[in-house]
Amino acid sequence: MSGRQRSMSGTIPSMESSHQQLKDNTIIIVLGASGDLAKKKTYPALFGLYRMGFLPKGVKIVGYARTKMDSAEYHKRITSYIKNVEDEEAKTKLEEFKELSTYISGGYEDDASFDNLNKHLVDIEGGFQGNERNRLFYLALPPSVFIPVARNLKVHCYSKAGINRIIVEKPFGKDLESCRELLSSLKQHWSEDETFRIDHYLGKEMVKNLLVLRFANVAMGAAWDKNSISNVQITFKEPFGTEGRGGYFDEFGIIRDILQNHLLQTLSILTMERPVSFAAEDIRDEKVKVLRAIPPIEREDTLLGQYVAANGKPGYLDDDTVPHNSVCPTYAATTLWIHNPRWEGVPFILKAGKALNEAKVEIRIQFKDVTQGIFKDISRNELVLRIQPAEAMYLKLNTKTPGLYTRAIPTEMDLTYKRRFTDIHIPEAYESLILDALKGDHSNFVRDDELDVAWKIFTPILHWIDGKSGPAPKPVQYPYASRGPKELEAFIAKYGYKRSTEGYAWPLTNMASL
Repeated sequence: MSGRQRSMSGTIPSMESSHQQLKDNTIIIVLGASGDLAKKKTYPALFGLYRMGFLPKGVKIVGYARTKMDSAEYHKRITSYIKNVEDEEAKTKLEEFKELSTYISGGYEDDASFDNLNKHLVDIEGGFQGNERNRLFYLALPPSVFIPVARNLKVHCYSKAGINRIIVEKPFGKDLESCRELLSSLKQHWSEDETFRIDHYLGKEMVKNLLVLRFANVAMGAAWDKNSISNVQITFKEPFGTEGRGGYFDEFGIIRDILQNHLLQTLSILTMERPVSFAAEDIRDEKVKVLRAIPPIEREDTLLGQYVAANGKPGYLDDDTVPHNSVCPTYAATTLWIHNPRWEGVPFILKAGKALNEAKVEIRIQFKDVTQGIFKDISRNELVLRIQPAEAMYLKLNTKTPGLYTRAIPTEMDLTYKRRFTDIHIPEAYESLILDALKGDHSNFVRDDELDVAWKIFTPILHWIDGKSGPAPKPVQYPYASRGPKELEAFIAKYGYKRSTEGYAWPLTNMASL
């Protein structure tokens, strides 16, 4: 089954008729084209869409950055992370992709550079048929230049004869005040309808599947509240440290990098009420409602860690780009509470860390104990959604062990995507989101009031960590390549999480074979 085909067993009403989809006469401009984000994520995603036929007909791509390089160097850089181009058809597509991609260098704050960029765009548009001229600007840039670039694009490169859109990457500020300042500055030049604030976790297949899982299944909906659920954990694990990039990381830390955006966005979809429709504003309205019910995080609901040298790997403070006395956390576990009728009293534990024992992002929903009496010390049910790697979901159940004895053991109902959907291509998150931006669909992008309420939740704890409200806390240490701080076990236990009494392990814990 191709990526364009749909299952006939159920359809979701399309909202494309209410969007302005960019078709012919479109240029995609990637600002920051020489950077890591562009070459590792943006260009591979654009090529993936081009290869599958999802980019507008006759599309042109223009790279823009300070770095001076010729076409050969530019093409080498933008294709260096593109994979699976061994067969002749793919090689042909890659050559076509290079042909439609050009590059121009310039600054980010001077008028002359953007006039020069606009001249390049106008020259390209001279070969277009018809009168419409559409431009999609992708800011693969550090936040320090968001404002001058957004202003210069509007003043010097805004198409008067078509649709203009701008995609902005996180981080969106460092706290509530800086976020509001950034939003206010962007709004002076770009309308909310033209602005697409990208959080790539909203493009991940399993995160997008949450809406269907929750609202297309009566069995799930019946148990999706405080009456059935004991606690929820959303976990992000990386097996590597800062690796020479600690200077950037030290400015933001793990909470700004992962929890405040990726994991909080996942939580909002997991916990929101059913939207009226799949229209972007209906979905985002419900996300904002549930986020507004979350008070700021308390210090006692927070565990901070920093990795140290172990297993032949250097510690965080061994990185030459990190200040020698830094107390920046590389691991954080924070517990959020949602004060509404559905979720009152249920702890939501967000955990993220670098230099851990594996790469994994998952949601673990643990249900309450069954009534005691005929059962004793029986394992709890758990629904686990593996976001990456190797998308999967499994429901841990108790069942009778086969044979003549009546004994309950934990097992699972397993949906591993690579086994069940063998012939379907699962798109990369950036492919999905860039396509949404081309369609004008804001459903999986972050609205301005979402950002505002998200920063309200995290700003007090961030100011404490930054030392703005007294002495900064010193994170506990954990060894490189470990499961995290040894204090984590007690931390999650105090919120009611219980490990399986049987020492249960999902059979596909090692996903490398898939």
